[in-house]
Amino acid sequence: MILSKKDKKIARQIIEKGLQKEFAKGLYDFDSILHDWKTGKSDHRTAYHTLYKKVRDFDKHIARRYDGLTGSRYLSVVVALIMDKIISEEETSDFSPEAQELIERWLFVSKT
Repeated sequence: MILSKKDKKIARQIIEKGLQKEFAKGLYDFDSILHDWKTGKSDHRTAYHTLYKKVRDFDKHIARRYDGLTGSRYLSVVVALIMDKIISEEETSDFSPEAQELIERWLFVSKT
């Protein structure tokens, strides 16, 4: 499906909101690792390796989902954000009925 300009604008707004939420979650996760290190629950080496792996994996996830994002992938990213519970289905209510129907079908197929 080719999205209208209005649907693309809505998708970009939702995707940006999702990206910001993912960045926040990543930072909280990183902070938790550093907090454990600062309070002595983790030694220096373990904390470093844990933090490094977490940042690397998070960066790969962000790159796969958001890098080189074009209009043809907007709805699939929106569906992925819903499936990962980063955004809610209600946040897609501004899309055209056609786009909403496609999102609902993808969600239904992914749940089966």
